[in-house]
Amino acid sequence: MNERFSEAITKLSQTFGKALSTNLTVRQQHAHTMSWIETEAPDAVLTVTNKQQISEAVKICNAHKMPVIAFGTGSSLEGQLNAPHGGLCIDMSQMTNIVRIDAEDLTATVEAGVTREQLNEALRHTGLFFPIDPGANASIGGMCATRASGTNAVKYGTMKDVVLCLEVVLPNGDIIKTGTRAKKSSAGYDLTRLMIGSEGTLGIITEITVKLFGQPDCVGSGLCHFNDIDGACQAVMLTIQYGLPVARLELLDGTQIKACNAYSKLNLQETPTLFVEFHGTANGVAEQAQIFAGIIEEFGGFGFTYSQDESERKKLWTARHNAYYAAKALKPDFESLSTDACVPISRLAECVGQTVADIKEQGMTAPVVGHVGDGNFHVLLLLDKNNPDDIQKTKDILSRLAKRAIAMDGTCTGEHGVGQGKRAYMALEHGDEAIAVMKAIKSAIDPNHIMNPDKIWFE
Repeated sequence: MNERFSEAITKLSQTFGKALSTNLTVRQQHAHTMSWIETEAPDAVLTVTNKQQISEAVKICNAHKMPVIAFGTGSSLEGQLNAPHGGLCIDMSQMTNIVRIDAEDLTATVEAGVTREQLNEALRHTGLFFPIDPGANASIGGMCATRASGTNAVKYGTMKDVVLCLEVVLPNGDIIKTGTRAKKSSAGYDLTRLMIGSEGTLGIITEITVKLFGQPDCVGSGLCHFNDIDGACQAVMLTIQYGLPVARLELLDGTQIKACNAYSKLNLQETPTLFVEFHGTANGVAEQAQIFAGIIEEFGGFGFTYSQDESERKKLWTARHNAYYAAKALKPDFESLSTDACVPISRLAECVGQTVADIKEQGMTAPVVGHVGDGNFHVLLLLDKNNPDDIQKTKDILSRLAKRAIAMDGTCTGEHGVGQGKRAYMALEHGDEAIAVMKAIKSAIDPNHIMNPDKIWFE
């Protein structure tokens, strides 16, 4: 524990009592745990139930220049939750109130600890749903902080597209609203978009108003196989360029299909495979499936199966959502590093193809899976941490992938965020001048640099 913050921790303990914990196990549980990035625990963990408690805690921390890290469900992948300089972790997992559902306006307002599954359960009787689905049952506050995306992004967008306004606790403890429930506004700076993707470095999101969408009359899903990655990616590109309104379009390479077969008890051909889903009327969905079948045939796609049966659809997408755990099960004694990149759809086949070739050349096991309908794909590198050669190969593959995506006018991270893991590529992607603007905004809002320090860039 950092002695510099003993006075702040004493004040926090006096204010919050048993809600504050300095237990080592609790502290470690609230640091980074989802990949090979080394765990850096905070000095204390405060479990809160409302925004006033967050405001009071942040005021105490700011007065003592003590770092503050916000915690939702702990599912972030790039070290966003680590406390490299110690400090206070504020756990908002108990802030699970659904403040209001305005079905007539297609909006809902929730506290930051509400998960996407909790919100959709509350919406079941309304005929509406919240579409952003990153796979993990993440908190909606955390999804805002990392500008999350997911399997439905190709049709419904990402978090930046579905958030109307936020409530945020600033580094000085003030609480602000960044907008209203109106669908659009031209009044002043867009503080909502400034906070989305800021990874807790500008403030702590406490409440979110999101857009909702109507449940489609009919949902149809299916899959098809390809002999190679290039054919699958080319089919994706034409599907999007054609304007076919697919709701989900996911790529799993042969290694990932092998993993899913074993983990989810499937019996799929172990070749590059596309999972697809269509939303609309029964006739509309059938027509979309027919057009899609014609597109994939042009690129060597085969074995297209399609169904509107709900049980078949759930089986398919459960396997997709379990892809991370299925991939890890290929080598259960190995460490895993999940990374992603996103490129313009016209460069998708090239980027994925070069990445797969790079992995093969290095002799590594690294299943590829992605939300390829919007040019985003993921690589899960499996490595022996006791083997220096494995570690170096992993670092090199990761670096080449990030630089490859940026060179193709893409991004080093489509939806995982920057955290600690992708800091080294920020200047390459944005340029030094843009990074200087970001740092100026950070210093203006957070002059003591207490909000999740040493994330997004090196401080």
